[in-house]
Amino acid sequence: MTRADGEPAFGVYIHWPFCLSKCPYCDFNSHVRHVAIDEQRYLRAFVREIATTAERAPGREVTSIFLGGGTPSLMQPSTVGGILEAIGKHWRVASDVEVSMEANPTSVEATRFRGYRAAGVNRVSLGVQALDDISLKSLGRMHSAQEAMDAVAIARSIFERYSFDLIYARPNQTPAMWQAELQKAIAEAAEHLSLYQLTIEAETPFFGLHAAGKLQTPDEATARALYDVTQEVCAAQGLPSYEISNHARAGAECRHNLLYWRGQEYAGIGPGAHGRLDINGLRHAIATEKRPETWLMRVEACGHGVVVDDRLNSEERADEFLLMGLRLAEGIDPRRYQALSGRALDPVRIAMLREEGAIMVDPSGRLRVTQSGFPLLDAVVADLAA
Repeated sequence: MTRADGEPAFGVYIHWPFCLSKCPYCDFNSHVRHVAIDEQRYLRAFVREIATTAERAPGREVTSIFLGGGTPSLMQPSTVGGILEAIGKHWRVASDVEVSMEANPTSVEATRFRGYRAAGVNRVSLGVQALDDISLKSLGRMHSAQEAMDAVAIARSIFERYSFDLIYARPNQTPAMWQAELQKAIAEAAEHLSLYQLTIEAETPFFGLHAAGKLQTPDEATARALYDVTQEVCAAQGLPSYEISNHARAGAECRHNLLYWRGQEYAGIGPGAHGRLDINGLRHAIATEKRPETWLMRVEACGHGVVVDDRLNSEERADEFLLMGLRLAEGIDPRRYQALSGRALDPVRIAMLREEGAIMVDPSGRLRVTQSGFPLLDAVVADLAA
């Protein structure tokens, strides 16, 4: 069962920062190295940072663990096992803990799936991104569509829970093309899909190509049509959106990501990881050193790689709760916002946004963004937080 908004939950995020190649659309903290990675050294550093973090946040029960990156499926299963063992040593682990791992759908990495399952991973998220080879090549992916589907089949045979990602609003993509691709994906997906609209991020190769006019993305009207197709097709097939980019059958939501969006507590371990920890009654926003080798040396020298440790005031914490919580189909409880910020949301602004059809208030008092309001989410949040 997914833990509800407000119930105690504690997650651990592990960031493995290495990839075989850098995708041209990606602005995540991922790095390519052309020499072998010393996994044993990194494992020792992960174990040490887990121990140091647990000293600051003791007595928690871990309800979810997420291994992200980068490409964590480049790790050996024994490295994953060592990380999970360290988490279990320093915190209690819930009997129904969700342990998710991002994986590339290449044949090499798929051969390790059984080892990851034995190590304790019980949910895998595959970065498929597209179901045709031309699109995969343009996205800089190193697998074919067939290889991806083969990896999904292997995942299905090993893990009780699995998901995969697709990117839409790609160059030259039409709503009809996306509808066909999405229906094919849903036939393979079983319980969960993450569907991200392609965005052009600064300091990526796609940013330069787009600025030079060499990469054409769909115009605003087509992008909106693609979004609408996403919602309609997934809902009709029993995978409605529970978050702006995530779709699942009832009960199959990613618990770890729900923890972020519900404003709950989590530790961030590894290069460039972020965390939110409650220490002595205050919420701390924590981030570690991004550069892998620098992070490694910092951990070896002082037990952690933390470079940012900000105490959030009540207004900052409430705004973060609003920003994250309104991404969810379940919305937020305005009373929790008031408890965090010390002030109620403006009823005049709520009434105005309701009248515009951007939000709704359900009989229990929860405030939700409507399907027509989700494409304008940033504006809705800014209006409510003002």
